[in-house]
Amino acid sequence: MAVVEIKVPDIGDFKDVTVIEVLVKPGDAVKAEQSLITVESDKASMEIPSSHAGVLKELMVKLGDKLNIGDLLALLEVAGGAAVPVAATAAAVQAVPVATPVAAAAAPAVAPVAVAAASATQPAHNPTVVAAGLPHASPSVRKFARELGVPLNEVKGTGLKGRITDKDIQSFTQSVMSGAVKTQAIAAQAPASGASGAGLGLLPWPVVDFTKFGPVERRDLSRIKKISAANLHRNWVMIPHVTNHDDADITDLEAFRVSTNKENEKSGVKVTMLAFLIKACVAALKKFPEFNASLDGDQLVLKQYYHIGFAADTPNGLMVPVIKDADKKGIFQISQEMSELAKKAREGKLSPAEMTGAGFTISSLGGIGGRYFTPIINAPEVAILGVCKSSMEPVWDGKTFVPRLMLPLSLSWDHRVIDGAGAARFNVYLGQILGDFRRVLL
Repeated sequence: MAVVEIKVPDIGDFKDVTVIEVLVKPGDAVKAEQSLITVESDKASMEIPSSHAGVLKELMVKLGDKLNIGDLLALLEVAGGAAVPVAATAAAVQAVPVATPVAAAAAPAVAPVAVAAASATQPAHNPTVVAAGLPHASPSVRKFARELGVPLNEVKGTGLKGRITDKDIQSFTQSVMSGAVKTQAIAAQAPASGASGAGLGLLPWPVVDFTKFGPVERRDLSRIKKISAANLHRNWVMIPHVTNHDDADITDLEAFRVSTNKENEKSGVKVTMLAFLIKACVAALKKFPEFNASLDGDQLVLKQYYHIGFAADTPNGLMVPVIKDADKKGIFQISQEMSELAKKAREGKLSPAEMTGAGFTISSLGGIGGRYFTPIINAPEVAILGVCKSSMEPVWDGKTFVPRLMLPLSLSWDHRVIDGAGAARFNVYLGQILGDFRRVLL
């Protein structure tokens, strides 16, 4: 038997990631690529796999430890061969992004994030008591707690394996607020609240025994969807969304795309309309820089780089790979990178670095259908472009109706940063570029 060192692989730009789950114990038989631990940063949860198959001799980490690239995770006994230290490949790290936009109509949550009630009663907040151990919570829940000033170590988790959920944070906040109101003797001024929807007078969420109406099947949400749900909830509630709908004439651009693919069949790179959209969006972002920005307190951070995220449909849910420095790349390079990133997304092999840094996101339903929709902004971005399937339509040219290929555009924007006139100008300019792509050279 030989002993192999398992180390933390390349996990992108993240530093001091925290161990939140230990999935194995000494003496366990481990398969190659089997997950050993789960770590999380403020942007992603990642499962670190074993690079070899064997028997776990010793685990060098515990819950709450901080890890970085190259740190020793475990010692593994493998059959035969020399004991060569090998780190798991970065591609094998299973990463779950925190900020995943939704492509189509996601139902917005109706309860405000700070005061939604839960059925379980939380103990009164006692800032003098320090709880032991590291609380289990996803990055989005931790951020939610930070925004509300909630001490996680005082919140009782009701999720799987005691994990803290959004509802636990909301319930804790509710109990603290209720206690403060009673202490100040102003409870009579507080509005009546239901079981969920405190302060709004909303009806409680319906509890239904669906089996009395017929057979049902229960299915757990995927890990990605569980994390995405909390982020979509936050983004929809906290960002004042407005969506502009428009149509772009892409008749000439589509003809050019088709002819380009025919002329370059041997290259193996297929140019997609989304690649042209990315370049067109870069030109629009340069003309309207407030769309390539983020709010930071009372300041607006205007980005001097152009990283464009695109929503990729995968068996486990939507993921958002990012094309970095899209302004410096041509259509062929963007198309090739998109193909490679989309494939890695479907296989669950995207690294955290490949899913972070976007300043603007495009969510395309062009391959499926539909007309318009309201994409949810991917915080901390301030805008997102939704695109549906193009269709031939009769368009009046001043003398007669002519058939033109029209592309539906749905631009959602943050009204705290952008106003209606600016959004309309952005959409019009984007349509002009797609109608005559020579404008990107101007």
